[in-house]
Amino acid sequence: MSSEHIDDVSGISTTGHEWDGIKELNNPLPRWWVITFYVTIIWAVGYTIAYPAWPMLSSATKGVLGYSSRNDVRNELAAAEAAKGKYVAAIQEKTVSQIAADDALREFAVAAGGATFKVNCVQCHGSGAQGSKGFPNLNDDDWLWGGMATQVEQTIMHGIRFASDPDTRQSEMPAFGAIITGDQIKQVSAYVAGLSGPVQNKGLIEPGAKVFAENCVACHGANAKGNREFGAPDLTDAIWLYGSGETAIAAQVREPKHGVMPAWIGRLGETKVKELAVYVHSLGGGK
Repeated sequence: MSSEHIDDVSGISTTGHEWDGIKELNNPLPRWWVITFYVTIIWAVGYTIAYPAWPMLSSATKGVLGYSSRNDVRNELAAAEAAKGKYVAAIQEKTVSQIAADDALREFAVAAGGATFKVNCVQCHGSGAQGSKGFPNLNDDDWLWGGMATQVEQTIMHGIRFASDPDTRQSEMPAFGAIITGDQIKQVSAYVAGLSGPVQNKGLIEPGAKVFAENCVACHGANAKGNREFGAPDLTDAIWLYGSGETAIAAQVREPKHGVMPAWIGRLGETKVKELAVYVHSLGGGK
């Protein structure tokens, strides 16, 4: 019959096990801890019975309470849709100008339009709508097709040079490389560059102005301020879609780039297009 082993230092009994002179003390867990441990086991078993828990081959146990997190999400989404329903209904009935004039509707449309912008527009226009080469900055006041809310809506709705939409914005700058000489392209490029920046080649300005008057005023105007009806840009504001400077301007005159923007009405629907138009118009450059 074994006798109880007592540790000489602590005075606590040991388990009788010893490894390299190290003895294991026999310190039982406190009763409250043991009770808590068993309670958690019982609670865990009860939880797996009450709620979906155990995976099976094609599904999982349903739980006796019939709880479903999917139903919770579905209900929350339905509640959110109901909460914004009155705003959506009002936006459907009103024009973008009326929406922009209503504080509550404008606030809702800007928030909703901003979310739509982040999903569909940042790829070209940037997360801050600052644009990049070939993609317009939407924060400034330079608008090819007009910066009024209704004009912005029209552009978003039907796109620019989008072949499958008969109402798309359409403009076509000729490739002047096949119309005028290389010297004339240099002259008119120097003239145009000088409209908004320092003149680099003063000797080219006078002949460049003549080339401009003969070939460009029909779209850009005699004052080079552009024409929103044609989508012809203002050449005096130092805002350049494809780069500034005589070299970049000459390249655009010689063989112009024509960007394409999709028509969003088919993908987003009229309500979201209105919200997006109000958002873009609110960025700071809207007329």
